[in-house]
Amino acid sequence: MKVIRVQREDFDVAQEIAAITRERKDIGALVVFAGLCRDEGGALAALELEHYPGMAEAEIDAVVEDARRRWPLQAVTIVHRYGLISAGEKIVLVLTASSHRGDAFSAAEFLMDYLKTRAPFWKRERRLDGAAGAWVGASQEDEHAAERWRKDETRSV
Repeated sequence: MKVIRVQREDFDVAQEIAAITRERKDIGALVVFAGLCRDEGGALAALELEHYPGMAEAEIDAVVEDARRRWPLQAVTIVHRYGLISAGEKIVLVLTASSHRGDAFSAAEFLMDYLKTRAPFWKRERRLDGAAGAWVGASQEDEHAAERWRKDETRSV
């Protein structure tokens, strides 16, 4: 099972989990990652996310297929929001299901590292004080985390 959605609307984490686990009894591990919009110490009101419809989904699909080549996954769900997302609201959901926790954790981490550094989304801050917000890119820490997967591109299962 593979679900990829890029949407403006919020999502229900429990509903997404139920969609994976309702019929599957062979899943031994389900890793759930939900990314939220931080308020950056009270300075940030929201993030505005933009994307190219169609392109974002295709790029995410390609990396999901890469993850499925690397780890034995029974299911993957990625939901990524766009538009104006207020501090405290959910931005992204990554669910990975496998027979074993190590595979599910590794795949979830791989997918999030990709989403933080390479997915075609553009983020702009909306500051509480009304000042023009900066465009937000991947941090050096995000880039460093993603680099280990590029070094491990030959891993297969």
